[in-house]
Amino acid sequence: MLKSRLSLAALAALALAGCSGDAAQDQRQKGAPEVGYVVVETSDVPVAVELAGRVAAFEMSEVRPQVTGLIRRRLFTEGTVVRAGQTLYEIDTRLYRAAAAEAEANLASALANAEATRVRAERLKPLAEAQAVSLQDYTDAQAAARQAAAAVKQARAQVQTAGVNLQFTRVPAPISGRIGRSLFTVGALVTGNQAEPLAVIQGVDPVFVDIQQSSAELLALRRALAQGGAVPGSTSVALVLEDGSEYPQRGQVQFSEVMVDAGTGTVTLRARFANPQGLLLPGMFVRARFEQAVDKGAILVPQPALTRNARGEASVFVVDAGNKAAERKVTAPRALGTDWVVTSGLKPGDKVIVQGLARLKPGAPIKPVPASKPQTIAAPKPGAKG
Repeated sequence: MLKSRLSLAALAALALAGCSGDAAQDQRQKGAPEVGYVVVETSDVPVAVELAGRVAAFEMSEVRPQVTGLIRRRLFTEGTVVRAGQTLYEIDTRLYRAAAAEAEANLASALANAEATRVRAERLKPLAEAQAVSLQDYTDAQAAARQAAAAVKQARAQVQTAGVNLQFTRVPAPISGRIGRSLFTVGALVTGNQAEPLAVIQGVDPVFVDIQQSSAELLALRRALAQGGAVPGSTSVALVLEDGSEYPQRGQVQFSEVMVDAGTGTVTLRARFANPQGLLLPGMFVRARFEQAVDKGAILVPQPALTRNARGEASVFVVDAGNKAAERKVTAPRALGTDWVVTSGLKPGDKVIVQGLARLKPGAPIKPVPASKPQTIAAPKPGAKG
């Protein structure tokens, strides 16, 4: 009988203790802060870069004279668009017309001499065969005829040279494009071997944009591509102009230099842009934005969820299996819009806390709810002071 009473007392004590533990646990759960979380998943994240660039002409040509003389006329308006072959300057032609006429006269003289020597050689041939004249005389006549024929060819070449020089007195545009200011005026003496050009023509539709990227960034990108963590991105490029506006047309990356600039430690990427309105001018500084690669399997985390310590190490809070806050160190090399791109430290399905972070401590109990869930605001109790 006594043993039965003791057993009943023990069972009652155990039941009381269990009720007390459940009550304490419920009390702790009721006092836990409510936090909002998001479930992260992997996605293909573009590796977007914004780099400094400078506009360069698609083509550039320095207009130079090829003969010596005085400039008689300038036949273009500075700053306008000129076409290839269009005459830009006219150099005094008098000396070159005279040289052409002299060459023509020399050719006529050479032709007459060649005809006379040819006829003499032909007349001496039968006489030499009949031994009426010496064989040496006939041989000399043949040689004179051949020399005269060669003189005719020389005279023809001189005529062609004189004609080319006469054509060079009209200085044409080598390419189509926008021409700058004229560096020589009418009446100036120019020479065929001068160092300074008469003017400069630049082709500005399309144009090139030379983009500078550090060799360290390019090396990291190539390693990511080699390891399979990223794939090549789009070659489409957007431009931001000096006033902050975006250029209306997109360009395409053409190629990358095969060497690093020793002075700046950068590699030049060249993009090509259409420029029908002439808005992009050679020498203009711009900012180029493009997706250089696509990071496979990256995770996007809202920026408020990530914090960094004094050493720059990144971490986030996640919800563990026991509804407690667990701090997780992550690698977040860059931002994309309002998110951080996390490349390691998280896995798909993790619940990252993005709201209610101010009161969180590692290992503390929490009440997790989806971040998109609206908060429940209780009605004020009767008699409560506002």
